[in-house]
Amino acid sequence: MAGRGSRQRDDRLRLLEYVLPGGWKVLVGRTDADNDRLSLKVAKPDDWWFHVRGMPGSHVVLRCPPGEEADRDTRRRAAAIAAYHSKAREGGVVPVSCTRARYVTKPRGAKVGTVQIRKEVVLKVRPSAGEPAAEDADDPA
Repeated sequence: MAGRGSRQRDDRLRLLEYVLPGGWKVLVGRTDADNDRLSLKVAKPDDWWFHVRGMPGSHVVLRCPPGEEADRDTRRRAAAIAAYHSKAREGGVVPVSCTRARYVTKPRGAKVGTVQIRKEVVLKVRPSAGEPAAEDADDPA
């Protein structure tokens, strides 16, 4: 039972999931709280992390199975998904920050959804949603 003045915490993680060619999985946060948990708890150190530069958007993680390395095209596709799930969705070519998840940290006292990154590479991509894994599953194409 929650006491007076206490807040109930919603621990459900609401992520979108995409599957890229080659079976690579991309996870996308839907809320600031989801972004924090995805970037700081769910992502493994060798996963790739993406976020559009300079404006609000979802945190995006490209899962890397142990011993495998995503090629440049796969990373660019994940970056395009990050651009699509941002305020830059209608932009032409969009800069997207990319780094390993191990270089994503939360500054002390930062608000929910805010992180700090190191060893950033900027990819310039056109926003693209690709094909979500769980959505549109009833399309027999």
